Amino acid sequence: MLGSRDAGERRYARPDTLAEALNLRGRGAQIIAGGTDFYPARVGRPLYDRDVACVLDLTALRDLRGISDQDDFHRIGALTSWTTIAEAEMPAQFDCLQAAAREIGGRQIQNRGTIGGNLCNASPAADGVPALLALGAEVELASAAASRRLPLGEFILGPRKIALRTDEILAAILIPKPKGEGVSAFWKLGARKYLVISIVMAAGYLDLVDGRIAEARVAIGACSPVARRLPKLEAVLRGRSPRTDLANLVTADHVAELAPIDDVRASAEYRAEAALTVLRRLLAELTR
Repeated sequence: MLGSRDAGERRYARPDTLAEALNLRGRGAQIIAGGTDFYPARVGRPLYDRDVACVLDLTALRDLRGISDQDDFHRIGALTSWTTIAEAEMPAQFDCLQAAAREIGGRQIQNRGTIGGNLCNASPAADGVPALLALGAEVELASAAASRRLPLGEFILGPRKIALRTDEILAAILIPKPKGEGVSAFWKLGARKYLVISIVMAAGYLDLVDGRIAEARVAIGACSPVARRLPKLEAVLRGRSPRTDLANLVTADHVAELAPIDDVRASAEYRAEAALTVLRRLLAELTR
């Protein structure tokens, strides 16, 4: 189904097949999904201009919605809403992502906002990104010619900058299944509990095999241009018993490579100190 803003040229398109969407994308159309970032970014500007000749609305593409189990990974369609993620019956592995979903904006934003849009917006304070990094997520990128997969850490390149080619659409997020028992947690610090942009947030994931931490992934957001995993801390956690007091293992060296900034929400110095506290609380929760 297509709409048009003028007689001679498509200004708005809402296709109901991925093939048609990819054809329009290959011709330079600007993607819109939930619209929770697209419209606020254009306040005071015309909807169509030199940068946006055609708006490609993906909301009719049912194949890009939902959560499915596919062999060795879980697949989350890029158009899946945060409400769907928060309310889904999912294994404990996904506790961090579901906790993040419940803290993204208010109920209206969670109903409209999509997991794919959160990634493509590439905000340093995007709550979904640390959780997905902790889960070891990859992204599935589709074009008319082929599909490819990228680790999430290689997809988000900087603030508002992603490795999405001009002919591609983010189709899905792929989460590997744990080898043993996967557990995770999410912590967010803001000026208040809800409806707030993060000052610091962190997510952690442990894969437990034979009573030991076989794999650990910890990521922190709003403290660098992009959310980052903490490989030094992950290395310290691997091989330990989950009953260890993991919180006391966190040191300033583990966050030394972060690059927090001063802004209206917090100073860089406050963020650096708060990051240690948030990480310790996160690991204390994983221990419990």
